[in-house]
Amino acid sequence: MPNSDRHGRGGSVILAFIAGAAVLLCASYSVKATDGPEFCASCHAMGEQAWMHAQSVHGQFDCNECHTPAALGAKLPLKAKVGIKDILANVTGVPDAIHSSKEMKDIIQANCRRCHLGSTMGVAMDVKPYCTSCHRTVPHNRMIPIDKRKAADA
Repeated sequence: MPNSDRHGRGGSVILAFIAGAAVLLCASYSVKATDGPEFCASCHAMGEQAWMHAQSVHGQFDCNECHTPAALGAKLPLKAKVGIKDILANVTGVPDAIHSSKEMKDIIQANCRRCHLGSTMGVAMDVKPYCTSCHRTVPHNRMIPIDKRKAADA
């Protein structure tokens, strides 16, 4: 009897491992599938921003490389929170555009600094609260007519 009990536990452990791996694979696929401009522009009023993003120097990056924390433990809860907020916004009436909250601006700022650390070493980063305070249209709104652009819009 003890021998058959051991086989039963071993099967349960293998089954639990397979189920855990399947959950992780599905979660990984879901996170990646919901990171990019195709997904972001499909549900809410971000189609124009996604198109402009594709034209920008940041066009090769997914939306959530800038708009979510780099650490997975912080990324997942934020994606869930923002996703629920966006779903509610779409159900109750589609907004003209979704604007960044202070929390999102802080996340974007951290990602700007993380990616551009080498090129900002000599920049007084404390003069303005966010990189986008000067670089207002990075990476969205790149299609401003040239005669209307300011230096920071480039």
